[in-house]
Amino acid sequence: MSRTSPHEHLRRTELSRRGLLKTAGGLTAAVALGGATVATAAHAAPATFTHPGMLHNAGDINRAKVRVAAGTDPWLSGWNRLTANSHSQSTWTNRATATIIRGGDGQNYSLLYNDIAAAYQNALRWKVGGTEANAVCAANILNAWSSTLTSVTGNADRFLAAGLYGWQFANACELMRDYSGFNLAAAQQMLANVFYPLNNSFLTNHNDACITNYWANWDLCNMASILAIAILNEDSAKYDQAVSYFKSGAGNGSIAHAVPYLYTDSDGYALGQWQESGRDQGHTVLGMGQMGAICEMAWNQGDDLYSYDSRRFMKAAQYVAKYNSGSDVPFTTYTWGTGQSCAQSSQTVVSSASRGQIRPVWAMLHFHYNRRIGLDDKYISAMYYNLVAPEGGGGDYGSDSGGYDQLGFGTLMYAK
Repeated sequence: MSRTSPHEHLRRTELSRRGLLKTAGGLTAAVALGGATVATAAHAAPATFTHPGMLHNAGDINRAKVRVAAGTDPWLSGWNRLTANSHSQSTWTNRATATIIRGGDGQNYSLLYNDIAAAYQNALRWKVGGTEANAVCAANILNAWSSTLTSVTGNADRFLAAGLYGWQFANACELMRDYSGFNLAAAQQMLANVFYPLNNSFLTNHNDACITNYWANWDLCNMASILAIAILNEDSAKYDQAVSYFKSGAGNGSIAHAVPYLYTDSDGYALGQWQESGRDQGHTVLGMGQMGAICEMAWNQGDDLYSYDSRRFMKAAQYVAKYNSGSDVPFTTYTWGTGQSCAQSSQTVVSSASRGQIRPVWAMLHFHYNRRIGLDDKYISAMYYNLVAPEGGGGDYGSDSGGYDQLGFGTLMYAK
């Protein structure tokens, strides 16, 4: 078993998707280039933002619409999961409130994550099925929160709420941005004034803790929120902030810190140990969804973070999928600094806690790596087809917040 230290300089094989799109007339040319190393210029936000351009682009939406109308699987199976979910019904009534609290006394954040799931699911039903009632419902939810929410607070968990629900709310807004009954300007302002300051504060100060104290997902959800707000608001500075942090940020959400050790298994597959693998598998699989969302949103704006650093994220996803579908994986002792004093702590084995937990994060990864760019994603494919498909969304995976950490419905929206 070979292992690469996170401190070794790794050969960069990032493909400039934006440049490829320009030279290929909008076609994905990454497949033709294969593993070739492509020189790229310093990162910059797109000159013109693409809309819809977060988790779903116009092609994704049109494909789902055509396939569902034709009654073709797996899209139809994904659609049936969506329409069966109580959150996707046009009769959903929002519960917008001025202050959301996560952590400590008076927690009420379930109001927000349930309403976001409902807005997103109703928006999908409108985009794919064309039903006006669902558009009205989604717009009403988003408008109510945009005009009512003034603060996200609580203990340190407020940063999780700001991250998770910031990027999810922005994604629902992106689907609705061309609907006349949706107040885009109000949503843009609320996200910039309520969510972004918390996102930025966390990535900048980490709640005044040791830089390694917080797990990768804390960084990742706040990075995803900044990226999503940047796209919704067409804010180049915020876009660059999020992408730059992915590539070289100081905290555990940046790619080299989130995937600290690399291996090659006995079958020749490249694997990457995820930063939370010694903690538990629920949070580890959550990480696949959070980093996946960042990569997909950047992809739809012309940046290929999926392939950044020699496809380091794919190696992590293969590692996590292999272990959670029942096979053994290597593990290198993970040591980090905790609290404000950076007191040292270590994990010596991969954690079996919540092993095999099902979250709707795998369709996005499988259909990118295997179908878009034609790579052998053996373990991701096994996880998706054997354990997860067809994917549901918020409300299908339990009533606590973990079941709403992902927007889901990847079978409907990503199958190719």
